[in-house]
Amino acid sequence: MFLCFCPKSNRKGQRDKHRLNNIQENQEGSKSESDGQDQWKMNSKIVFAVVGVVGLLVALRFWRTGDAEDGSQNLMEILQELKDLIPEESFMRSEPPPSPTLSEPWRQISWGDNETDLQYVENYSPAKGKVKHLRVLLYGPVGAGKSSFINSVSNVLRRRMSIPAAVSSTTSDKSFTKKYETHEIRRGTSNSFYPIIFNDIMGLEEGTGQGVHPEDIKLAMMGRVKEGYKFNSASALSEHDEGYNRSPSLDDRVHVLVCVLSANTAEIKESILEKMKVVREAARDLGIPQMAIITKIDEACAETEKDVRNVYKSMHLKKKMKDFKSAVGIPLNCIFPVKNYNKEIDLNDDVDTLILSALRRMIDFGDDFIKKMDHQYHQEQWRNLIHSCIQWFDILITGLQQFGTLITKLQQFGTLITGLLQFGMLITGLQQFGILMTLLLGFGILIMMRSH
Repeated sequence: MFLCFCPKSNRKGQRDKHRLNNIQENQEGSKSESDGQDQWKMNSKIVFAVVGVVGLLVALRFWRTGDAEDGSQNLMEILQELKDLIPEESFMRSEPPPSPTLSEPWRQISWGDNETDLQYVENYSPAKGKVKHLRVLLYGPVGAGKSSFINSVSNVLRRRMSIPAAVSSTTSDKSFTKKYETHEIRRGTSNSFYPIIFNDIMGLEEGTGQGVHPEDIKLAMMGRVKEGYKFNSASALSEHDEGYNRSPSLDDRVHVLVCVLSANTAEIKESILEKMKVVREAARDLGIPQMAIITKIDEACAETEKDVRNVYKSMHLKKKMKDFKSAVGIPLNCIFPVKNYNKEIDLNDDVDTLILSALRRMIDFGDDFIKKMDHQYHQEQWRNLIHSCIQWFDILITGLQQFGTLITKLQQFGTLITGLLQFGMLITGLQQFGILMTLLLGFGILIMMRSH
């Protein structure tokens, strides 16, 4: 190494070092070509660095001695020793890691065919009956994007940006929504509204006495919660409270329950899962259809952030949906990924496609329940009518029986009256007999007086 202090050898070393740097830079520059060759490049760098250093030392020695034959022989010997020292695996190309996306989407969707779905929503109207609006209730953990989804649906249907539901841009473990709110979506610039309404509620929070009470969600599904009711995390709504609806109509009831989850969440806390289980079981008992939407897919997956159309190619999002399926219990064909509008100022056709896909299934599921509920309502009305007729018939029979008893009593009363009349006639006869006897006595007395 003392040769490095020689000016000439120093210049030679600098040139070789510069050449080595160029080799390393070329190797580093090729890193962006394929992420799957990182291990190969690292091994190559090590080999080239070692070879470069050895070549430098041999070149310096050759320059010093001027013996080319000895320098070449020494170089070959050193390289052979290096070959024996360096593992053979270092020269083998590593297999690239699997692609984060599938070659084909695992679920088919008609990208760009938004007009068909828009027309479907435009033409929808609940089946003729007591229900005038299809009511969708959104629930889920805090910050999942419930209010943002309502705004996104409004954006898609109105074909412009709108914010019917207030949202928070800050990350917090506390719910921004505090009241039970109903959101209608206006048809364009007219004064009419779509027959689909969304109810936004307080989010589910971790721990007891935090966030919306599961019993309040159950009451909301039954139509028992009045508009504007302010949720109380400590206790559920009771029938004595002002916000309790004592006589809900079929329109007040929820027709489809939608669980909103964030794909950017690592996991759902156990206490929140327990609350969601209570809500799901209550909906099951009420017969209300259930589905889920997965939000923030662009934040959870870089491939989807690049192109929303990768949503059904993303292996990460597919696994996320399967994890939610297992944790929450909602079937995979009832889970729909969406991207809410949050930073955009203009509409995006691909974002609209995902939102309309989820919205159309909400309409289908909810309308099936409305028809079933309307059929059950008519059956209940008939049952009530038949029950009322039976009650009236029982009353009539009881009345007739009581009337028969009254007739019997009247007959008995008539018999009594007849007896009394007969007794009166007897008294009258006795009176007449008394008068007759009096007359006869008087007549006898007169005869006796004349005889004397």
